Amino acid sequence: MENTSNILKKYKQYLKLEKSMTPNTVKAYLADVVKLLQFLEGENIHPYSATLEDLETFSANLRDLGICPRSQARILSGIRSFYHFLVMDDYIQTDPSELLESPQLGIHLPEVLAVEEIDMLIEQIDLSSREGQRNRAILELLYSCGLRVSELCYLKLSDLYLQEGFVKVEGKGGKQRLVPISSRAKKELQLYFIDRNQFTIQKGYEDYVFISKRGKNISRIMVFHIIKELSAQVGLKKTISPHTFRHSFATHLLEGGANLRAIQCMLGHENIGTTEIYTHIDKHRLRYEIIEHHPRNKRNLNRKA
Repeated sequence: MENTSNILKKYKQYLKLEKSMTPNTVKAYLADVVKLLQFLEGENIHPYSATLEDLETFSANLRDLGICPRSQARILSGIRSFYHFLVMDDYIQTDPSELLESPQLGIHLPEVLAVEEIDMLIEQIDLSSREGQRNRAILELLYSCGLRVSELCYLKLSDLYLQEGFVKVEGKGGKQRLVPISSRAKKELQLYFIDRNQFTIQKGYEDYVFISKRGKNISRIMVFHIIKELSAQVGLKKTISPHTFRHSFATHLLEGGANLRAIQCMLGHENIGTTEIYTHIDKHRLRYEIIEHHPRNKRNLNRKA
């Protein structure tokens, strides 16, 4: 049987080349598989010979170690991916992880900001500082376009189509999408570009939209810090992060009557199930939509009329 280090090398190539995963995702998947391999080695079981029962024991071991259900589910997802690879490459005939169940997760309802709260945070920014207008543009773009913080940090000038009213975004797995940009976000960006000319930009970073004091593209940590500081200044009680603006973007679109599929496209969600978490926000509106537009309900309304 092939040794585990060779298997991991080939699995890593599979994740990078065939699944087009980002380096961070590849690293996380490999770390999850290493946890399993260490467990199986302790039980004197080769990964090719592992059964569903062995994997369930591993799963129970994660629970006993006090790992939270969400992290357990993520690790088991990595294990399923690994065994799917082994079957695809004919290392094994049957997939022992096929019936492996993940722990039940409670629905996590994301924190959402009201439009007034977002405006309050943006208005709090000190425009007398050189970074002030940049920070306004950052917050406005996070909210108006629903960007992930990593998408914002790596956004380039060549990705902006302001005249056409779109931003080209490279999301997870290198997948690209076009997101409409609001006139407000466009205005904040154009004002920032005046200040951006005063930044000393290092070679190789000229195309990045948001520049740090060091002349490189702004980091995720800095965006987190900006938002945390503003939140404290206005006395906001909610625990917020850059992702809160993305949640608010999706929620406000849904409340405004946007189609769930359209929201899915704008967020760059591969699975509609990920987007459906936002439907908890405005169930009354959704109920009205069903009563108003479903053929059965229409018929009943017509009869009453």
